[in-house]
Amino acid sequence: MELVHLTSDNFETEVLKAEGTVLVDFWATWCGPCQMLAPIIEEIANELPDVKVCKLDVDENPDIAVKYNIMSIPSLFIYKNGEIVKRSIGVKSKDSIIELVTSV
Repeated sequence: MELVHLTSDNFETEVLKAEGTVLVDFWATWCGPCQMLAPIIEEIANELPDVKVCKLDVDENPDIAVKYNIMSIPSLFIYKNGEIVKRSIGVKSKDSIIELVTSV
């Protein structure tokens, strides 16, 4: 599935009203660990067709970051049918992210 870039305008539709599992990567362009995680998130988007994989730039969408109390990035949130079911902070290996996503 193609990686979805989230904004304040499409967050509700793409994440909160989505059926199934959604992985959201909260990140920023200046964040080194976020840049390290980016290619892994891209790979996961291409390899897990049943999971919608999204990225949200916290600097461009501060209202969403505040709403979800994002204090550290990268932060990964797993949503299932619009509800947060898991969270992870910091860089993780591809395998651990896949395990996190597929275990919901």
